[in-house]
Amino acid sequence: MIPLLLTLVAAPSRPAPKPRLVVVITVDQLRPDYLDRYRPQLKSGLALLLKQGAVFTEAYHDHAITETAPGHATILSGRWPAHTGIIRNLAGVQDSGTPLIGVTGIGASPARFRGTELFDWLKAAEPTARALSVSGKDRGAILPIGRAKEQVYWYVGGVFTTSRYYADSLPQWVRVFNGERVPRRAAGTQWTLLLPERDYPEPDSVPYENQGRGFGFPHRLPSDSGQAALAFIATPTMDSLTLAFALEGTRALRLGVRGTTDLLAVSLSTTDYIGHAYGPDSREIHDQVLRLDRYLGRFFEQLFVRYGSGNVLIVLTADHGVTPFPEHSRALGRSGAVRVTPDTLIQSVNAALDERAGGGDWLLFESGMLLVPGRARLAAQGVNVDSVVADVAGRLRGLAGVARVDRAADLAAADSTDPTMRRWRHQVPPDAGVVLVVTLKPYSIWGVANVPIAMHGQPTDLDAHVPLIFWGQGVRRGVYDTRVRTVDIAPTLARLLDLTPAEPLDGHPLTEALP
Repeated sequence: MIPLLLTLVAAPSRPAPKPRLVVVITVDQLRPDYLDRYRPQLKSGLALLLKQGAVFTEAYHDHAITETAPGHATILSGRWPAHTGIIRNLAGVQDSGTPLIGVTGIGASPARFRGTELFDWLKAAEPTARALSVSGKDRGAILPIGRAKEQVYWYVGGVFTTSRYYADSLPQWVRVFNGERVPRRAAGTQWTLLLPERDYPEPDSVPYENQGRGFGFPHRLPSDSGQAALAFIATPTMDSLTLAFALEGTRALRLGVRGTTDLLAVSLSTTDYIGHAYGPDSREIHDQVLRLDRYLGRFFEQLFVRYGSGNVLIVLTADHGVTPFPEHSRALGRSGAVRVTPDTLIQSVNAALDERAGGGDWLLFESGMLLVPGRARLAAQGVNVDSVVADVAGRLRGLAGVARVDRAADLAAADSTDPTMRRWRHQVPPDAGVVLVVTLKPYSIWGVANVPIAMHGQPTDLDAHVPLIFWGQGVRRGVYDTRVRTVDIAPTLARLLDLTPAEPLDGHPLTEALP
């Protein structure tokens, strides 16, 4: 007779129930050191995740252009930009063939995105699954879902809308929500400190913040309602509005109540706007993170009331970090920190090419990448394009703040132990038309149209380091200091949900946080 004890040990374990709702929150430009710096003052949503979640302290984007579109495209695809096709930021989703609904602005779609994402794998396993993705930015809403034609909305001039890639009209619940006119009714209101002033050690009189205008509290929205709606996205209340819109969408679409696992992706954009204007060492970013903590707390409470805390799986991360103002870095002794603006150089080369081959933007420079979209036409006019590129490379190397200029053709054979070249190789596919990649010296940043803002976008840990927290049933809580990558998020979720990715991934499941 088999002993009862052996029978009990051999009995199969019951699989953990799947969550009713998977919530993926991407906070635009949230640096992980903020969570440590302000930890004593975090009391709500962020505090909950830090206390009860699986916290990966060494999570990084492992690609070179650490900006919004490439970052968002990696998070739920498990693949680097070189494989998703999203290697540029603003152009990543711009699409004039899919105009916006009900408002004017640049159309957008995932037409440039290649491959599949988590929701595609979920839909293959559960055909009735649904997804809702919302953001203050088009790319923040579109790219976490990939090419799936689900419910995808972003903020434009005071309202949430979408493009004709997804629908021909806005549903009633969106029209009702927009009808509350919250951003317009905020005209003339002030952003004041959440806590007493003594609780903020940062100076509030830094003249290089916010382009030298209005850099001290309080910050007032314009009294004109239209102007207020435009400026609203750069105030903390925008995150609260985005979360309220997401909650209303889950109710209207009946997410998580139909017997399947559904996906809610929320990209919160305000930290990025405030971080650009005031920098990562400002009183403004301090207050923004505290308010974000409170907003997320109320958001989680509503989700737990609706679904039960055991039925919600949460992931929190960011699409990139940020480098401080060069002025701040120089004050700390980093004398080589400068803004690098190659616009004049590129314009002069284009002007010279105009004289030889006619008008056109022959060279395009964006975020450290030099492209030659008109290469064939230049060659047909007798221009030695390789010679032009070599000349530009030499002139770029002479700019203050430039660390290195590499040929894109050399990336495939580059030493994999070189982190800079590895990140560039993960960024640039062979068919992208990129001929040069430019890396700046530490703490230098790209200048943007002569606007003195804090920036990101470099293959450095400052810009690549992001928070990563998993929370919910099936997650082994704890603090993990192993170095992981954002491409590991999707395969980890796939393992938790028992899903099969539709293609090879660049990431792998973070098994240390799984049962």
